[in-house]
Amino acid sequence: MTRAASVADIPQLEKICSQVRRDIVRMVHAVQSGHPGGSLGCTEFFTALYFNVLKHDAQVFDMDGRGQDIFFLSNGHISPVFYSVLARSGYFPVAELATFRKLNTRLQGHPTTHEGLPGVRMASGSLGQGLSVGIGAALAKKLNGDKQLVYTLHGDGELQEGQIWEAAMFAAAKKVDNLISTIDSNGRQIDGDTDKVLPLGDLDAKWRAFGWDVLHMNGNDMTDVLRGLADAKGRTGKGKPVMIIMRTEMGQGVDFMVGSHEWHGIAPNDEQLAKALGQLPETLGDY
Repeated sequence: MTRAASVADIPQLEKICSQVRRDIVRMVHAVQSGHPGGSLGCTEFFTALYFNVLKHDAQVFDMDGRGQDIFFLSNGHISPVFYSVLARSGYFPVAELATFRKLNTRLQGHPTTHEGLPGVRMASGSLGQGLSVGIGAALAKKLNGDKQLVYTLHGDGELQEGQIWEAAMFAAAKKVDNLISTIDSNGRQIDGDTDKVLPLGDLDAKWRAFGWDVLHMNGNDMTDVLRGLADAKGRTGKGKPVMIIMRTEMGQGVDFMVGSHEWHGIAPNDEQLAKALGQLPETLGDY
């Protein structure tokens, strides 16, 4: 029997967000390696998903996820936010966050499966693959008579990968309507603004043209994230896969990181860490 997470009120979810952001900046600072920008920008999404939306049970984890909603992170470089939320929702001890990117850790820079970390069902580092994996899992649920849903998350720069669009065509053609995918549309990637690296054009029009049901939400507003995810869930089972275009700011929550691609993949120094933590109240206790 699956169960939804118990946290339902927005103030408590926002408190969790503050702690998750503290985890992110501390993790990447400790090893001077990692990707804080996108992780900070997606904190509301992950917190809402794991503490309110997903029907999941951290104590009953396996790779199949039968009878539970399952999630795949395609843009695996934002592993700090993924690991923090998995730990904070009970998949593994919070203290293990201190091993991030260290030798022999289960918390690799990009999520892997060979270490057997609970909550991780695919290795993600090479961009563009997560949508294909999510489609396969969604079709497997249909074959097994499993009514639960599959969720995936992608970076907007990741949409420059051709495999994404092959998968998009397939999902619509095969009516994979138990799939909810989300794009982190922050307009930035490691080399700069997406419009300067390789413009993505009108994403709404593109996904609709590929046969998807499309909606939008503000990924840095908890109320709108909950609204958007509920709206998306209500659109499943109607013959089309669902795509959420989620607007976020890279580095959200830390004033000197917000809105800049420069924090895509660099770590704060000691002084910057102290400044960041000063903006993020400790709410659940640091690891």
